[in-house]
Amino acid sequence: MNASATAPGLDPVDRRLLKATQAGLPLVPRPFHALADRLGLAPQEVMERFTRLLERGVVRRIAAVPNHYALGYHANGMTVWDVDDARIDALGERVGALPFVSHCYLRPRVPPAWPYNLFAMVHAETRMEVVERAEEIAGLLGDAARARDILFSTKILKKTGMRLGAE
Repeated sequence: MNASATAPGLDPVDRRLLKATQAGLPLVPRPFHALADRLGLAPQEVMERFTRLLERGVVRRIAAVPNHYALGYHANGMTVWDVDDARIDALGERVGALPFVSHCYLRPRVPPAWPYNLFAMVHAETRMEVVERAEEIAGLLGDAARARDILFSTKILKKTGMRLGAE
């Protein structure tokens, strides 16, 4: 779960829901029902509240976060691209839709040291496979990509969403 810390109108029940899910949803067949039981709420209310939190952008997404290494993907590379600003939105959407890209986003350049503005995470079994997939992205971007690189992961970092502090 990712949530915004400065969400206006976050009522006490929403705050309890977000705090209860900071480490993830319960790993059971009906996680919202289990969460409702734990918090003394109706399952329908929990689902309606999360729907509203998603619609308002307080929660950006609800998704599984797999351990790619445990799944056999030991070569992980953040491909970085300097893409023409006039074309980046449409091309970024296409790159993000590729089945081997887990996330894709726009970031500001920091010239002259960092010319890249499009980032796409690629997971594969080998580094060569990451390079091959980067070539596929390069083909999709065509002449809109002026420079590129691949930053390979060297260790697993703890992945967590935002954490709510004390009241």
